[in-house]
Amino acid sequence: MQVKWSGRFEGYSFAHFKKDLLSGIIVGIIAVPLAMSFAIASGVNPEYGIYTAIIAGILISIFGGSKFQIGGPTGAFVPILLGIVLVYGYENLLIAGLMAGVMLLLMGIFKLGTLIKYIPRPVTVGFTAGIAIIIFAGQIGNFLGLSNMEQHEKFHMNIMEVASNIGTVNFSSVLIAIISLLLIIITPKFLPKIPGALVGIIISSLVATLFFQGHVTTIGSTYGAIPNTLPHFQIPEITFERIYMLIGPAFVIAMLGGIESLLSAVVADGMTNSKHHSNRELIGQGIANIVTPFFGGIPATGAIARTATNIKTGATSPMSGIIHGIFVLLTLLILAPFAVHIPLASLAPVLMIVAWNMSERHHFAHILKLKSGDSLVLVITFLLTVFTSLTLAVEVGLVLAVVLFAKRMSEMLVVSKVLPNLDDDGGKLQPQMVSDLHDCPQISVYTIEGPLFFGAAQTFEQSILNTIHYRPEVFIMRLGKVPYIDSTGEEYFRSIVKNFKSNGGEVIVTGVQPSLEEMLRRNGLYDLIGQQNFYRTTGEAITAAFDYINLKKCIGCKHFAFKECKIVAEGENLLPPERLK
Repeated sequence: MQVKWSGRFEGYSFAHFKKDLLSGIIVGIIAVPLAMSFAIASGVNPEYGIYTAIIAGILISIFGGSKFQIGGPTGAFVPILLGIVLVYGYENLLIAGLMAGVMLLLMGIFKLGTLIKYIPRPVTVGFTAGIAIIIFAGQIGNFLGLSNMEQHEKFHMNIMEVASNIGTVNFSSVLIAIISLLLIIITPKFLPKIPGALVGIIISSLVATLFFQGHVTTIGSTYGAIPNTLPHFQIPEITFERIYMLIGPAFVIAMLGGIESLLSAVVADGMTNSKHHSNRELIGQGIANIVTPFFGGIPATGAIARTATNIKTGATSPMSGIIHGIFVLLTLLILAPFAVHIPLASLAPVLMIVAWNMSERHHFAHILKLKSGDSLVLVITFLLTVFTSLTLAVEVGLVLAVVLFAKRMSEMLVVSKVLPNLDDDGGKLQPQMVSDLHDCPQISVYTIEGPLFFGAAQTFEQSILNTIHYRPEVFIMRLGKVPYIDSTGEEYFRSIVKNFKSNGGEVIVTGVQPSLEEMLRRNGLYDLIGQQNFYRTTGEAITAAFDYINLKKCIGCKHFAFKECKIVAEGENLLPPERLK
C-alpha cells in the first residue's frame, strides 16, 4: 500500500527520503560547530547552542512554512543575546526567548507575515552589516588568545578591551586560529562537498592537542564538560516583573527572528522556484522559540547559509531539517566528550567567516554609491547598530526611510492649471497654454497627479492658491490620476472646497477613480461637493460650467482663453457656435 502525502510532502517517496537523508546529515555536520560557536559568542555555554539546533531545528521544519528552511541559532542574534545575558542574565534570556516565541506565534496567527516585506532594504542591509562587524570584532580576542578579557554590551568597549589586553597575545592560539582559518577557506576549493568549518576545527584542534596542550584556551577549560545527555525539561521562573522588564528585548528578538526567517525563506524560494507560506513560517518560528527555552535553548530563527546548503545538497522536503536535528542530537550523545578539547581559537575563524559572509558588503557598497536618501538610511542604521543598539537602529532607520519616502512621494504630486491648446487639432488641455495674457477669469481648470497625502497636502493647497490671483466662478479639478487621499489631504481639500463655495463659486470634479470616489463618500467630501458636480470627462465639466455662469459674461472676455468660447477639450467641440447667439 502506497502512502499518500499532501501539503509540503506532496508526492513524497523513498527516493526523496534518500536525498533528504544526505542533505540532513551534511547540514547537521555544519550545524554542530556553528551552534557551539554562536552560543559561546552569545555569552552562554556551548551545549545550549546544540540544544537549540536540535529542538528548534526539528520544530521549525515540522511547523514552518518553507519546505527547505533550516532553523537554529544564528549569527544575527549574537549581539542581541549577548547584550541580554550581560544585562539580565541567562535565565532571563530564556524568558525573553519564550516571550519572543509568543509574539511570533501571534504575528503568524494574525497574518502579519506579509508586513515584513515593507521593511526597506537599506535598513536590513544596514543592521545586518552592523551585526557582522560586531560578531567579527567580538572574536578578535579569541583569535589572538588574549587573557583577562571581559565581554561588554557595547562595541566600542569591546574594542577598548582588546586594545588594553593586546600585550597578552598568545602566539600558540594565533597559530591555531590561522590553521583553522586557512583550512576553512581552502577546503571548499579542493573538497567542495566537505564543510570547511568542520575540517578547520578538527585539524586545528588535533594540532593544539598534540603540540600545544595546556597552552591554548579550550571549550573545556572555559566552560567545563559538555554533557552527552538529552537536555532536561525545566520551567523558568516567570513573574510579571520579569515580563515587564523583558518586553523590549523580547520584541527585538521576535522582530529580528521574523525578518531573518522570512528572508531565508525568500532565498529558498528563489533557489527552488517554490513559494513559502509567510504566516505559517512565523507560527513555526513561534512554536520553536516557545518550546526551546524549556530545554535551555537560546532563541532561533531561519539560517540562510544552512538553508542554502540544504538546497544545494539535494533536499526535497522539510524531512531534511528534521534529520539535521536528529543528527545533531546523535552527535551530542556520542561526541560531546571530545568537544571539550576544541580551542576557542579554532572557533574564532568560523564566526569571522560567518560575519564576512553575512556582511552584505556588495549590497552595502551598491546602495552607498547611489548617494541618495537610501544611502543615508543605510549609513545611519549601520552606525547605530554598531555603536548603540539594534533596537534604536531599526527604529531610527524605519522612521528616516518613511520620512524620505514621504518626501519623494510629495515631489511626485503635480498640480497644474491648464487650458486647451487651440493649435492642436485635439485641443488637449495643457499647462503651457496658461499665461498672464492668456487665461480665463471665470473658469479655472486644474490637473492633479499623484497621491494627495500628508507629505503633499500643503503643496497641493499652495500650488492652487499661488496660481489663482482672482476668484473664478467655477473651479474644475481633474482627479483622474489621484489614486489616494489621506486624512491630511482630505482636510486641505475640504478647506479649498469650502473656501470657493463660501465665496459663491462652484467646485466641479472630473475623472474620479472608483476607489477614490469611495474614499470621498466615506469622508463626506462627495456630499460637500455635491453629486451633481462629479463628471466623467473634463469636456462635460466645462459644458456644465458654462451653464452655471451666465454665458453672456464670456462673450466679451478679452483674454480669449477659450477662443470666443468655442471650447475644445478632450478632443470634442463642447460649445457649438450657435450657443453664442
